Amino acid sequence: MGKLWFGGTIYTLEKEGAMVEAIYTEGNRIIKTGEIAEIEEIFNERICERVDLMGGTMFPGFVDSHIHLIGHGETLVRLDLSELNSKDEVLAVVQEYAKQLNKEEWIIGEGWNENRWARTEMIHRKELDEISPENPVMLKRICRHAMIVNSKALELAGVTEETVCPPGGVLEKDVEDRLTGLIKDKAQDFILAAIPVVSEDYLQKAMRAAIKDLYQLGITGVHTEDLNYYGGFDRTFRTFKKVIEEEGLKLRAHLLVHHEVVEDMAHAGTSFLSGSEWIEFGAMKIFADGALGGRTALLSRPYHDAPEANGVAIFSQKELNDLVVKARKHNLPVAVHAIGDLAFEYVLNAIEEHPLVGTGRDRLIHAQILRQDLIERAKRLPVILDIQPVFLASDFPWVIDRVGKNRMEYCYAWKTLINEGLNCAGGSDAPIELPNPMFGIHAAVTRTNRNDSKRIVYGEEQALSVYEAINLFTKGSAYAACHEVDRGMIKEGFLADFTVLDEDIFNLPPSRISTVNAVMTVIGGDIVYKKE
Repeated sequence: MGKLWFGGTIYTLEKEGAMVEAIYTEGNRIIKTGEIAEIEEIFNERICERVDLMGGTMFPGFVDSHIHLIGHGETLVRLDLSELNSKDEVLAVVQEYAKQLNKEEWIIGEGWNENRWARTEMIHRKELDEISPENPVMLKRICRHAMIVNSKALELAGVTEETVCPPGGVLEKDVEDRLTGLIKDKAQDFILAAIPVVSEDYLQKAMRAAIKDLYQLGITGVHTEDLNYYGGFDRTFRTFKKVIEEEGLKLRAHLLVHHEVVEDMAHAGTSFLSGSEWIEFGAMKIFADGALGGRTALLSRPYHDAPEANGVAIFSQKELNDLVVKARKHNLPVAVHAIGDLAFEYVLNAIEEHPLVGTGRDRLIHAQILRQDLIERAKRLPVILDIQPVFLASDFPWVIDRVGKNRMEYCYAWKTLINEGLNCAGGSDAPIELPNPMFGIHAAVTRTNRNDSKRIVYGEEQALSVYEAINLFTKGSAYAACHEVDRGMIKEGFLADFTVLDEDIFNLPPSRISTVNAVMTVIGGDIVYKKE
């Protein structure tokens, strides 16, 4: 017995413009697509439910190819700083939040972004000391590659002016050689190690909040990296199994595995693409550099607005090579965070030296600052580029001054990547950005900030078509997870995962794409969200 889906515009994405009138599903699979009369004639006695799309526009289920699922949930249950517009606003919110906490309880905030402030002066630990001297404070920058902490947090972490900063990290000091409280990349581990491990109840609460939020955005699956945090592999993996499998909060979760817990994964008896219908294991995750916001993305030439810096290499070339070897010993592809062109070059060097043998594809995440020679090398490898179009809305125009106008030709160059034949998947990097796929599609198509009333276009020649942009979150995400044979299209034999929108984005002015909403989310043939 099955379901008939009809009454809307249904795009299959098998090719541009491909549409069908109706779909018949049984269980979690698409059995037949075509004209409604034909399907009703064939399956009349087996149709037990008819789902009227009420004029909505159906696509294959949207999948976010790069998200931190629990981290996104934390932003929904923690102190959110992402919408604040000044340093003073951040300090005021932290001060008010501290009033509800006990002494010595950690204040943890998420998402401050000085690039949206009228004045970009950085918060200093002494300012946090003034408003919260007895509570340790840790405020993560939106990129999560930098944080501001107060003196109490430094004390609990055992960090002083004499502390030796680890390679790949920054403990910023002022002109008097005193710690400012700004900490970047690997040095953040000092603080993170001092924060009490959160409870499993907290992890489950955050994951439930995240999944329910994603339902409302039309997201049916994610590629997520969480397993090295929150107390380690076992308890974090238990959270996935508890919420998604045992409680039945459906979501297709493809888990990237941080290199520090790969042995834990192997010890658990799992391997690449093993798992269940809902939770499976993916590539080994590595960070090659930091982020552009804190000038820790690794560039081949100095930053235009800070000639003394060219970023941070989280690992040396030899260390990165050794990590790729580690992945290969476990028969794993790698998924490497590489924003700057020199970091991207290091990753290509490592992959070329130790190519993948067997199942899978290596994944280069972000790929924001590139060069033509790097693109040519990437084309010769079995790799996929995991891009986040929504970054354009947040990073421009300040990124032009950071990198330099004369070096922007191959920056955020998504049209070039696709035209060169490179496979790309689309994600949000939530909680770095909001996970609404409409925001990413809008940025990819318009090359504008959805909140910019002037609609300034950045790199118009790199704009994608609506079809190309949607493919990032459907066929692209499926390909990145080696599921191009059963996900990413509305096709007979494929999974019955659907996203239904309230408008047809192929027939809207591109500027309106960001205002389109999901009205129904279907996973495995079941409606998990329906907008009233």
